[in-house]
Amino acid sequence: MANKKERINGIIRKSITEIIMFEMKNPNLGFVNIPEVRVNNDLSQAKVYVSFMYEEQIEEGMNVLEKSKGFIRSSLAKRLDTKRCPDIIFILDEGFKREKRISELLNKTK
Repeated sequence: MANKKERINGIIRKSITEIIMFEMKNPNLGFVNIPEVRVNNDLSQAKVYVSFMYEEQIEEGMNVLEKSKGFIRSSLAKRLDTKRCPDIIFILDEGFKREKRISELLNKTK
């Protein structure tokens, strides 16, 4: 089951990235990165972790993703070979903030 979940995680991550890049036409979305996707054991939910290039884009970008969730899910369903398409939950990945802070601290020590 772990291999199937990992495979589905990868397919969903790649597919949602392609949907956002090539099918969504919203200029308010900004530059989005999807570092990780985690589906639950019964594949009914997918937690999609997203990060944005610039902090100013976060609020508007998350709003656009939430409003576009239905479109993204229907496009994703066409790409998956599963019985059902998981519900999508977008979660802001705070990792970039930690990385930025670490970089700033390292630069201060130089």
